[in-house]
Amino acid sequence: MRQSAQDQRALLGTTEVEGNGGPTENGNRRQEGPRSKRSLILDAAVDNFGRYGFEHTKWATIADEVGIGQTALYHYFESKSHCLLTIMSTELERSLNRFREASEGVEDYGDALRAAVASAYDVTPREALAARILLSHMDLLQTARQSEREELERQRSRVLVRKIEDEWSTLIRRGMESGAFVERDARQSGRAMLALIVSVWRWYRPGGERSLEDISEFIIGACLRLVGP
Repeated sequence: MRQSAQDQRALLGTTEVEGNGGPTENGNRRQEGPRSKRSLILDAAVDNFGRYGFEHTKWATIADEVGIGQTALYHYFESKSHCLLTIMSTELERSLNRFREASEGVEDYGDALRAAVASAYDVTPREALAARILLSHMDLLQTARQSEREELERQRSRVLVRKIEDEWSTLIRRGMESGAFVERDARQSGRAMLALIVSVWRWYRPGGERSLEDISEFIIGACLRLVGP
């Protein structure tokens, strides 16, 4: 039986079957056992999906890089798509946590916004690949999955997208209420800002002409103009 929208939103706090690092009852991911290959599989998948594309990466390639048989992959992920959706939800969770850590306790709203935007680009090369994968496959979050475990990660991602939008919009709204930002539609401003921030991953390449530090400064300026006069 299909769950209600309220039940689906609550999935962020449910337990995944065959955990191996899946969500627990408090919404955090389980600690992996010392022999778990889950992190290695995810790292190999990010490297390959990010560089060569999801469609062009064979599931057997991931198994070879991790040093396990292909059938062993199914102990951790029931399909390549399940692995992809897990990468996406993990990246969304990382994005939300970075925003919170960067902006928490910063009293000046302009400084909080600067710190939040800068945190989006304070990433490792592999995290940059994960951000590119997320941006490239956001359409997957629109349609329900037949697999229970894939659907769990899809719903978890949808909850995280809403949380990210809510927290960016709240920061902007509070800045408007304080007089630091010009009064506009806070939700629309937040979505426009997020779209600008994540668009970088479509064209950014490590070692390219523009460093992430340069890009960060440029995007910070653009975001401040969005909330300025």
